[in-house]
Amino acid sequence: QVQLVESGGGLVQPGGSLRLSCAASGSIFSINAMGWYRQAPGKERELVAHISTVGGTNYADSVKGRFTISRDNAKNTVYLQMNSLKPEDTAVYYCNMGISPRPARFLEVWGQGTLVTVSS
Repeated sequence: QVQLVESGGGLVQPGGSLRLSCAASGSIFSINAMGWYRQAPGKERELVAHISTVGGTNYADSVKGRFTISRDNAKNTVYLQMNSLKPEDTAVYYCNMGISPRPARFLEVWGQGTLVTVSS
């Protein structure tokens, strides 16, 4: 069984920063792409940032230049550094990983979500 555990959410003032972490544990043979999604109240879940196995990244237009996704393969962890936060960034943030628990087996795994609130 594979589990993702997120941390780092909270309340921050506009213009502030937060760093989210998401660590995978359990039966892991390899991890493919990793990503962060968010869902604001009354809205659909949307992709925030994505990082490939070799480190290629892409971002939602709304966060380009403010957010940075990175990964530590030795720790099976993905990070999201969020700077210059805006009230419209308020949402529950979910990490997502493509994990092979053994060769030729693939699972899409989601974290439990962490709330980020940007407010003065």
